[in-house]
Amino acid sequence: MKVFNGKTAADDYMSSHTLTFSTPELTLTRFAFWLGDMVPDPKNPGQQIPRLMNFVEEKDFAPTPLVDDDKFVPTGAMKSMGDLYGSVNTQTDSDSKFCSECGSKLSLIAKFCTECGANQD
Repeated sequence: MKVFNGKTAADDYMSSHTLTFSTPELTLTRFAFWLGDMVPDPKNPGQQIPRLMNFVEEKDFAPTPLVDDDKFVPTGAMKSMGDLYGSVNTQTDSDSKFCSECGSKLSLIAKFCTECGANQD
């Protein structure tokens, strides 16, 4: 994948130009014009390319894992919410029910299983 290395380009610009005007908009405008200047192509002598192309690099990124919104995997972050989604402390008397998916013991007001994440409708 080709990626623009803006940090290297900005460092190169700042090191080679005195910024007599410190207005950010003017500096940005001058930087944009500097990137658009035609310069000799280092790979093809006699050809010219926009300076911007000198800062475009080929990089290989690791694939991004896809998020599956159809499957809920509990992280345990909601267990401290008390009775909002059902108590983590399961009762041992008749005020409890079992998960339809994994069979874990849940409170009667649980909306989903705290172990497997299955909806308890």
